[in-house]
This record gives sequence, C-alpha cells and structure tokens, in this order.
Amino acid sequence: MIGLILAVILFNFISFKTNKILSTNQIVHIWTFTIALQTLFDMYVEVKYHGYWYFSKGIELAGLIPHLVLIPAVNMMFLNWYPQNSKLLKKILYFTGFVIAILIYEAITLLPEPWGYFHYGWWNLWYAIIIDPILLLILLQYYKWICKLEKKSASHIK
Repeated sequence: MIGLILAVILFNFISFKTNKILSTNQIVHIWTFTIALQTLFDMYVEVKYHGYWYFSKGIELAGLIPHLVLIPAVNMMFLNWYPQNSKLLKKILYFTGFVIAILIYEAITLLPEPWGYFHYGWWNLWYAIIIDPILLLILLQYYKWICKLEKKSASHIK
C-alpha cells in the first residue's frame, strides 16, 4: 500500500505541475474517460477472468485507488508530453519509451508488500506489451476527438 500511495502522490504532483497543454475541460474528460475505460477493461480481465488483481482477488475499496487517481494522472502525463506536432519517428520513440516506463512500473508493482500491490493470475508482462499501446492509442484518439469538439464548440460561440 505504501508503494501505491507514494505513486499516487508522485504521479499526480508531476501530472499537474508539468501540465502545459491540457485545459481543465480536457483534464476532466481524460480523467472520466480513463476511469470508464480502465474499469470496463478490468471488469473482464480482473474480475471475471482473474487475469490480475490489486491487493486481493475480488472487488475492494483499495483496488479503486489505481482506477480513480493513479492511472488518470499517468494518462495526463502521456498526453501532456506527447509530441503532437513532431515527425512520426519522434512520436513512435515517445510512444515506445512511455510503454517501457509503464512496463517497468508494472514490474515494480508486482514486488511484495509494502511496495507492491498488483498480482498476476494468468496475465503477464507480455500481454501488457501488446495491450498497453492499444489502450494508449485509444486514449490519444479520444483526446484528439475532444480537441476537435472544443474547436467546433468555440467556433459556434463566435
């Protein structure tokens, strides 16, 4: 639990302190979208199929902490630092580096208590290597859609 609390404090501090591009509206959208997508994904992999779990198997309040305040902050960092107007190679390198960072963090969460809080059933890092980029691409496309909606909304106000 100590590892989770430290991660929540650190990642939220970094995500809000370094935010230079995300508006409050975008943060609310990303936060809500992340909670919904992560909960939906985990409902199947974690709860139904027992691929992995936080703390112990089954639904518990402590297991909500990563969904509600950890993963949304990480997604904010991903979007805030994403090289939007850069060449494809830079985007691919950023994407790859971010996925590697997520995998390293996931490996740390597998350590025994008090630092670790995540446990594998049949899931392993190889699945995460495949799934994490897909989830980040979905997040990125959602963010781009929100930006388009904001521009369209702003043009209607003028």
